[in-house]
Amino acid sequence: MLAGGRAARLGGTPKPGLLLGGTRLLDLALAAVAEATAVAVVGPADLADAVGRAVLTREDPPFGGPVAGIDAGLRALARPGSPGVVVLLAVDVPGAGRAVPRLLAAVTDDVDGACLERGGHAQWLVAAVRRDRLVAAVETLRAQAGSVHDQPVRRLVAALRLAAVPDTDGASDDVDTWDDLARMNQARRDAAARKGMP
Repeated sequence: MLAGGRAARLGGTPKPGLLLGGTRLLDLALAAVAEATAVAVVGPADLADAVGRAVLTREDPPFGGPVAGIDAGLRALARPGSPGVVVLLAVDVPGAGRAVPRLLAAVTDDVDGACLERGGHAQWLVAAVRRDRLVAAVETLRAQAGSVHDQPVRRLVAALRLAAVPDTDGASDDVDTWDDLARMNQARRDAAARKGMP
């Protein structure tokens, strides 16, 4: 789980602590992978008290981009019993939990993994990928570029066969701005009102 970006469009306010419907984005992301055998959260040390059973780690140096974050997360999970399939999530995608079962079901013998796709665009940070294939892709990129820091995710996934899982319900909507957060909170209030909830 990637939870350590700069949040520049939020004025530097850390995304993990943002509230959606009264729940932190970090908690929504952790709930999305609640059934995982192991979870790595890639983010700052001040999340230590919030990650529960998850392993907290960080790319070195910090702010190395999502590929460096993926690498750090894989290293944190590199122990006996490491999962055969890794779910990749960005902490700012609060609806990802709806997609996780669909992604896992789409990881068949014919592909390396699966990611959400919306409007013809792959959402690579809402994905499920075979761990060995993902590790190999990271190592290939490291060998080609000399470092995984500041590398584009599209370069990492170029080596992977990812099945596209249509995002039919906005599960890949992300929180990049305050307007995004306000819109999502309003949508939740509207949905609750339609159901007659307080």
